Amino acid sequence: MLYRVEGIVIRSMDYGEGNKIITLLTEHYGKVGVMVRGAKKPKSRHAAMTMPFTYGQYIFFRNKGLGTLNAGEIIESHHKLREDLTLAAYGSYACELLDRVLQEEETGSFWFGQLKACLDALQEGKDPEVLIHLYEMKILQAAGYGPEMDVCVVSGTDQELEFFSPRLGGVLSRRSRHLDPAAMAVSPSVLKLLRLFAKLDMRRLGNVAVKDTTKAELKSVMRALMDMQLGMQLKSRNFLDQLDKYQI
Repeated sequence: MLYRVEGIVIRSMDYGEGNKIITLLTEHYGKVGVMVRGAKKPKSRHAAMTMPFTYGQYIFFRNKGLGTLNAGEIIESHHKLREDLTLAAYGSYACELLDRVLQEEETGSFWFGQLKACLDALQEGKDPEVLIHLYEMKILQAAGYGPEMDVCVVSGTDQELEFFSPRLGGVLSRRSRHLDPAAMAVSPSVLKLLRLFAKLDMRRLGNVAVKDTTKAELKSVMRALMDMQLGMQLKSRNFLDQLDKYQI
Protein backbone atom coordinates (compact mmCIF):
# COMPACT_ATOMS: atom_id res chain seq x y z
CA MET A 1 0.00 0.00 0.00
CA LEU A 2 1.26 3.49 -0.86
CA TYR A 3 1.31 6.09 1.91
CA ARG A 4 1.77 9.83 1.59
CA VAL A 5 2.40 11.42 4.99
CA GLU A 6 3.93 14.46 6.61
CA GLY A 7 6.45 13.41 9.22
CA ILE A 8 9.37 14.45 11.38
CA VAL A 9 12.51 12.31 11.57
CA ILE A 10 12.95 11.43 15.24
CA ARG A 11 15.49 8.64 14.72
CA SER A 12 17.90 7.68 11.94
CA MET A 13 20.23 4.70 11.81
CA ASP A 14 22.52 3.10 9.25
CA TYR A 15 21.43 -0.19 7.76
CA GLY A 16 23.77 -2.25 5.63
CA GLU A 17 26.35 -0.64 3.40
CA GLY A 18 24.31 2.14 1.83
CA ASN A 19 20.88 2.30 3.45
CA LYS A 20 19.25 4.02 6.39
CA ILE A 21 16.20 3.29 8.49
CA ILE A 22 14.35 6.33 9.79
CA THR A 23 11.57 6.60 12.35
CA LEU A 24 9.02 9.22 11.43
CA LEU A 25 6.57 10.82 13.80
CA THR A 26 3.42 11.39 11.76
CA GLU A 27 0.22 13.18 12.64
CA HIS A 28 -2.22 10.40 11.76
CA TYR A 29 -0.21 7.15 11.91
CA GLY A 30 1.96 7.74 14.97
CA LYS A 31 5.50 6.37 14.63
CA VAL A 32 6.41 4.80 11.30
CA GLY A 33 9.65 3.04 10.34
CA VAL A 34 10.85 3.61 6.76
CA MET A 35 13.80 2.12 4.86
CA VAL A 36 15.62 4.64 2.66
CA ARG A 37 17.72 2.70 0.16
CA GLY A 38 21.01 4.23 -0.92
CA ALA A 39 20.69 7.12 1.56
CA LYS A 40 24.36 6.86 2.58
CA LYS A 41 25.65 7.16 -0.98
CA PRO A 42 27.21 10.56 -1.87
CA LYS A 43 24.80 11.28 -4.71
CA SER A 44 21.66 10.01 -3.02
CA ARG A 45 18.64 12.22 -3.72
CA HIS A 46 17.03 11.08 -0.48
CA ALA A 47 19.95 11.57 1.92
CA ALA A 48 18.64 14.92 3.20
CA MET A 49 15.27 13.30 3.97
CA THR A 50 16.93 11.10 6.59
CA MET A 51 18.54 13.86 8.68
CA PRO A 52 17.33 14.22 12.28
CA PHE A 53 14.66 16.89 12.88
CA THR A 54 13.71 17.03 9.19
CA TYR A 55 10.04 17.76 8.58
CA GLY A 56 8.82 16.67 5.20
CA GLN A 57 6.38 14.80 3.04
CA TYR A 58 7.27 11.13 2.69
CA ILE A 59 5.80 8.75 0.12
CA PHE A 60 6.47 5.09 0.83
CA PHE A 61 5.24 1.58 0.18
CA ARG A 62 4.27 -0.48 3.20
CA ASN A 63 2.37 -3.70 3.73
CA LYS A 64 3.43 -4.83 7.18
CA GLY A 65 6.29 -3.59 9.32
CA LEU A 66 8.91 -1.41 7.69
CA GLY A 67 8.02 0.86 4.77
CA THR A 68 10.28 1.64 1.80
CA LEU A 69 10.67 5.25 0.70
CA ASN A 70 9.61 5.99 -2.86
CA ALA A 71 9.77 9.80 -2.93
CA GLY A 72 9.76 12.78 -0.65
CA GLU A 73 10.02 16.52 -0.25
CA ILE A 74 11.49 18.56 2.59
CA ILE A 75 9.13 21.10 4.13
CA GLU A 76 11.48 22.33 6.88
CA SER A 77 14.97 20.93 7.34
CA HIS A 78 15.63 22.51 10.76
CA HIS A 79 19.26 22.69 9.66
CA LYS A 80 20.10 25.31 12.31
CA LEU A 81 19.51 22.70 14.99
CA ARG A 82 22.07 20.35 13.48
CA GLU A 83 24.65 23.12 13.05
CA ASP A 84 24.64 24.13 16.73
CA LEU A 85 25.82 21.57 19.29
CA THR A 86 23.58 22.83 22.10
CA LEU A 87 20.46 23.09 19.95
CA ALA A 88 21.17 19.66 18.47
CA ALA A 89 21.36 18.25 21.99
CA TYR A 90 18.02 19.76 22.99
CA GLY A 91 16.40 18.65 19.74
CA SER A 92 17.75 15.12 20.21
CA TYR A 93 16.38 15.01 23.75
CA ALA A 94 12.94 16.14 22.57
CA CYS A 95 12.90 13.43 19.90
CA GLU A 96 14.26 10.63 22.08
CA LEU A 97 11.88 11.41 24.93
CA LEU A 98 8.88 11.28 22.64
CA ASP A 99 10.17 8.14 20.91
CA ARG A 100 10.45 6.35 24.26
CA VAL A 101 7.11 7.51 25.65
CA LEU A 102 4.90 7.12 22.57
CA GLN A 103 3.79 3.54 22.05
CA GLU A 104 3.92 2.01 18.58
CA GLU A 105 0.14 1.69 18.25
CA GLU A 106 -0.70 5.21 19.42
CA THR A 107 -1.77 7.90 17.00
CA GLY A 108 0.41 10.97 16.98
CA SER A 109 -1.70 14.11 16.38
CA PHE A 110 -1.05 15.84 19.71
CA TRP A 111 2.52 14.56 19.96
CA PHE A 112 3.27 15.64 16.40
CA GLY A 113 2.05 19.19 17.05
CA GLN A 114 4.05 19.55 20.25
CA LEU A 115 7.30 18.20 18.79
CA LYS A 116 7.02 20.36 15.69
CA ALA A 117 6.37 23.42 17.86
CA CYS A 118 9.37 22.54 20.05
CA LEU A 119 11.75 22.18 17.10
CA ASP A 120 10.42 25.36 15.49
CA ALA A 121 10.87 27.32 18.72
CA LEU A 122 14.42 26.02 19.15
CA GLN A 123 15.23 27.15 15.63
CA GLU A 124 13.65 30.56 16.27
CA GLY A 125 16.04 31.15 19.15
CA LYS A 126 13.71 30.83 22.12
CA ASP A 127 15.34 29.91 25.43
CA PRO A 128 16.01 26.16 25.12
CA GLU A 129 16.12 25.57 28.87
CA VAL A 130 12.66 27.03 29.44
CA LEU A 131 11.32 25.52 26.24
CA ILE A 132 12.39 21.97 27.03
CA HIS A 133 10.69 22.01 30.45
CA LEU A 134 7.43 23.15 28.87
CA TYR A 135 7.84 20.30 26.39
CA GLU A 136 8.46 17.83 29.24
CA MET A 137 5.24 19.02 30.88
CA LYS A 138 3.31 18.37 27.66
CA ILE A 139 4.83 14.89 27.37
CA LEU A 140 3.91 14.08 30.98
CA GLN A 141 0.35 15.28 30.47
CA ALA A 142 -0.10 13.34 27.23
CA ALA A 143 1.24 10.20 28.89
CA GLY A 144 -1.19 10.59 31.81
CA TYR A 145 1.33 11.82 34.39
CA GLY A 146 0.58 15.54 34.39
CA PRO A 147 1.07 17.02 37.89
CA GLU A 148 -1.61 18.78 39.92
CA MET A 149 -0.52 22.41 40.13
CA ASP A 150 -3.56 24.36 41.33
CA VAL A 151 -4.46 22.72 44.65
CA CYS A 152 -2.72 20.51 47.19
CA VAL A 153 -2.57 17.01 45.75
CA VAL A 154 -3.51 15.60 49.19
CA SER A 155 -5.95 18.02 50.85
CA GLY A 156 -7.30 19.96 47.87
CA THR A 157 -6.63 23.34 49.45
CA ASP A 158 -5.28 26.22 47.40
CA GLN A 159 -3.61 27.86 50.39
CA GLU A 160 0.06 27.75 51.50
CA LEU A 161 1.22 25.78 48.45
CA GLU A 162 4.92 25.89 49.23
CA PHE A 163 6.12 22.41 48.29
CA PHE A 164 6.17 20.10 45.31
CA SER A 165 6.04 16.31 45.56
CA PRO A 166 7.40 14.40 42.54
CA ARG A 167 6.27 11.16 44.19
CA LEU A 168 2.67 12.26 44.74
CA GLY A 169 2.59 14.19 41.49
CA GLY A 170 1.75 17.75 42.47
CA VAL A 171 1.97 20.66 44.85
CA LEU A 172 1.67 20.20 48.61
CA SER A 173 0.44 22.62 51.22
CA ARG A 174 2.56 23.36 54.26
CA ARG A 175 0.19 21.31 56.44
CA SER A 176 0.42 18.26 54.15
CA ARG A 177 4.18 18.31 53.71
CA HIS A 178 4.64 15.71 56.47
CA LEU A 179 3.07 13.12 54.14
CA ASP A 180 6.11 13.39 51.89
CA PRO A 181 9.21 14.57 53.77
CA ALA A 182 11.14 14.44 50.48
CA ALA A 183 8.88 17.08 48.91
CA MET A 184 10.79 20.03 47.48
CA ALA A 185 10.34 23.62 48.56
CA VAL A 186 9.17 25.59 45.53
CA SER A 187 9.39 29.35 45.09
CA PRO A 188 6.41 31.44 43.92
CA SER A 189 8.15 32.20 40.61
CA VAL A 190 8.70 28.51 39.80
CA LEU A 191 5.18 27.63 40.92
CA LYS A 192 3.88 30.32 38.56
CA LEU A 193 5.93 28.89 35.68
CA LEU A 194 4.80 25.33 36.35
CA ARG A 195 1.18 26.45 36.37
CA LEU A 196 1.75 28.27 33.09
CA PHE A 197 3.35 25.17 31.59
CA ALA A 198 0.41 23.01 32.67
CA LYS A 199 -2.04 25.23 30.78
CA LEU A 200 0.03 26.43 27.81
CA ASP A 201 0.23 24.73 24.43
CA MET A 202 3.74 24.56 22.93
CA ARG A 203 2.45 26.24 19.80
CA ARG A 204 1.48 29.39 21.74
CA LEU A 205 4.74 29.99 23.58
CA GLY A 206 6.08 33.52 23.26
CA ASN A 207 9.40 34.87 24.46
CA VAL A 208 9.76 34.22 28.18
CA ALA A 209 12.57 35.82 30.18
CA VAL A 210 13.53 33.71 33.21
CA LYS A 211 16.31 34.39 35.71
CA ASP A 212 19.16 31.88 35.92
CA THR A 213 18.33 31.04 39.54
CA THR A 214 14.72 30.37 38.61
CA LYS A 215 15.80 28.18 35.68
CA ALA A 216 18.07 26.18 37.97
CA GLU A 217 15.22 25.56 40.42
CA LEU A 218 12.83 24.74 37.59
CA LYS A 219 15.27 22.20 36.20
CA SER A 220 15.63 20.55 39.61
CA VAL A 221 11.86 20.23 40.04
CA MET A 222 11.20 18.96 36.51
CA ARG A 223 14.11 16.50 36.66
CA ALA A 224 12.78 15.01 39.88
CA LEU A 225 9.26 14.79 38.44
CA MET A 226 10.42 13.17 35.19
CA ASP A 227 12.57 10.64 37.03
CA MET A 228 9.82 9.71 39.47
CA GLN A 229 6.97 9.48 36.98
CA LEU A 230 8.73 8.09 33.88
CA GLY A 231 12.05 6.73 35.19
CA MET A 232 13.77 6.70 31.79
CA GLN A 233 17.50 6.76 31.16
CA LEU A 234 18.04 8.78 27.99
CA LYS A 235 21.39 9.14 26.25
CA SER A 236 20.45 12.61 25.01
CA ARG A 237 19.71 13.84 28.52
CA ASN A 238 23.06 12.57 29.75
CA PHE A 239 24.70 14.52 26.92
CA LEU A 240 22.80 17.66 27.91
CA ASP A 241 24.07 17.21 31.45
CA GLN A 242 27.62 17.01 30.16
CA LEU A 243 27.18 20.22 28.19
CA ASP A 244 25.83 21.91 31.29
CA LYS A 245 28.61 20.55 33.49
CA TYR A 246 31.35 21.87 31.23
CA GLN A 247 29.34 24.98 30.26
CA ILE A 248 29.66 24.27 26.56
